[in-house]
Amino acid sequence: MEQNLVGRCGTYCATCDWKEKMNCPGCQSCHGKPFWGECAVANCSIEKGHCHCGHCSKLPCDKLQAAFDNEEHGDNGERLINLKNWAEGKETYLKVRTLE
Repeated sequence: MEQNLVGRCGTYCATCDWKEKMNCPGCQSCHGKPFWGECAVANCSIEKGHCHCGHCSKLPCDKLQAAFDNEEHGDNGERLINLKNWAEGKETYLKVRTLE
């Protein structure tokens, strides 16, 4: 698992359908500014000095939960599982469903 492709919100960027389509470098490399604009979740993680939200004591906070619940870009709990696993040092991930 490439650490620079660990999404701050729990997505593993290497499996994201948009990565290649939009030439996205991945969450760690875009510093809170992915191809679609400013990411509040990533910026919060960066401000707190975390490489992803799994290290935050407020997991899942309202900001992250809103991302999970987003009708277009939400998931079925995969990101929260990923974040908890990554915080424990496990290099595993579940692919997050994406809608195109």
